[in-house]
Amino acid sequence: MPESRMTHPVEASTLADILERVLDKGIVIAGDITISLVGVELLNIKLRLLVASVDKAMEMGINWWESDPYLSTRAHQLDDENHALRERLDRLEARLEAAT
Repeated sequence: MPESRMTHPVEASTLADILERVLDKGIVIAGDITISLVGVELLNIKLRLLVASVDKAMEMGINWWESDPYLSTRAHQLDDENHALRERLDRLEARLEAAT
């Protein structure tokens, strides 16, 4: 009787391959934790985590890091410019009020 062998295609994925796929497509991890005592909710924590590449996040409309002053030097410049413009506006409004 001839020997029969079954072969199965095996796709070996390295950690780098998996990471590349996750960053390309994105992955969302969500969970809620609720602590109650005698039917009274004491604590409710909602966890939401998105893991994606910068390109994918921007494609989705997520770009908060661009305006976060702790992550971007441009944000510091915009904050300083905004502060200077507010001061200028306050001075102009004060002059207008004094003139009327």
